[in-house]
Amino acid sequence: MKKIKGFKAFGKDMTCRGFKYEFGKKYKTKNAKACEEGFHLCQYPLDLLSYYPPASRFAEVEGSGKFDKNKEDSKVACTEITIGAEITLPAIITASVDFILKHLKKGKGKKATNTGYQSAATNTGNHSAATNTGDYSAATNTGGCSAATNTGNRSAATNTGYRSAATNTGDCSAATNTGNHSAATNTGDYSAATNTGNHSAATNTGYQSAATNTGNHSAATNTGYQSAATNTGNHSAATNTGNHSAATNTGYRSAATVEGKQSIACGLGIESKAKGKKGCWLTLAEWKQDKSLEWQIKDVKSVKVDGKKIKEDVFYMLKNKKFVEID
Repeated sequence: MKKIKGFKAFGKDMTCRGFKYEFGKKYKTKNAKACEEGFHLCQYPLDLLSYYPPASRFAEVEGSGKFDKNKEDSKVACTEITIGAEITLPAIITASVDFILKHLKKGKGKKATNTGYQSAATNTGNHSAATNTGDYSAATNTGGCSAATNTGNRSAATNTGYRSAATNTGDCSAATNTGNHSAATNTGDYSAATNTGNHSAATNTGYQSAATNTGNHSAATNTGYQSAATNTGNHSAATNTGNHSAATNTGYRSAATVEGKQSIACGLGIESKAKGKKGCWLTLAEWKQDKSLEWQIKDVKSVKVDGKKIKEDVFYMLKNKKFVEID
């Protein structure tokens, strides 16, 4: 029996199209028609972001039985699906880069610059530049002070060296940096920019985008709708100006800001702060040190910015179980 490996997105309650799934289980149905019947998966991981926002849950899956492929993207409907392990958004981005590199046409990717479709530009030396202007392209640098740029749709730009920059202006793109002092920027829809190095910046201006930093002194910024900006490093800033967004920080002395409607700013790190526009929600954690000087969570609270008791555009910190204004 033919099998197709792919990826699937779910809501926070593990539902998709009204059907509730569980990790590690297999499901069967009779008919498969893309976007109408059957169980759906995407072979290209970033296509998931055109159906679900970055704050969703994701899994590796395997489809079998009868198939019907969507003509618009890599979406496939099948009559049998096995839900594998849950994976994170950074893993989705990595898998997208791998997918592009795996499906490149033979003979492409030998030069550092490509203007055709399904091309690859790769540099392994320092001070290098890799550029793609065609769709389904990948630009990769492993040296320091490098730059990888894609202007085509569904592209991926990756840097693993220090002081690197990865930029995408096409839809369904991914820009990833694992080196220090890096910058990953997306201006297209359904994009993801991720940094794991220190002093990094990840910025998205398209809707349903995600900007994630795990290094210290980082900044993740989204100006599009239904976006997510997340920092796990210290002294970081996560900012969203689009509606239905979430800005989350778990690092020490970090700041979370939201400006769009129905959004949430979360400061869960030690001495973290959050602010938002009227109608948004703030979630903050309060920490204390025990006798051995280990930090322990004292309390976590949420409050709505009503414009009176909790003012808009004012930073708050949780102290003694109360929301206190911070300069």
